[in-house]
Amino acid sequence: MKIALASDHAGFEMKEVIKNFLLEKGFKIRDFGAFSAESVDYPDFGFPAAKAVARGDFDRGVFFCGSGNGMNIVANKVKGVRSAIGYDDEVAYLAAADTGCRILCFGARFMEVEDVKRRIEKWIGASPLEERHLRRIKKIEREENVSG
Repeated sequence: MKIALASDHAGFEMKEVIKNFLLEKGFKIRDFGAFSAESVDYPDFGFPAAKAVARGDFDRGVFFCGSGNGMNIVANKVKGVRSAIGYDDEVAYLAAADTGCRILCFGARFMEVEDVKRRIEKWIGASPLEERHLRRIKKIEREENVSG
């Protein structure tokens, strides 16, 4: 599985820890930045990574910022992407199992690294989408294609 990583300055340190965790698990990773804890704007890294997931260059994306909100908003602005904030174990699992989210975002200022690791594992290991969830996702995709 190929995973895109992105962060801003607030999420940089956690991204680095999670990058090593995912590499140790055998995942292929591309780090879209940030590349230091120097202040940057999260859209500059979130948009390129989310677009790469939307194109299918990556199977999943894991994004970090201070609260998780900024990166989640950015990711969800990219057509074809569904993203969620992994603020709880069950929510992280359901982000994949119920809504097929291919991007999971984390708030580095509010979450512990061990919790994030566990939530990523639950998200990646989620059951395939059931028909009722696919039906709902198709409705979301139809609206996504409607202008105005």
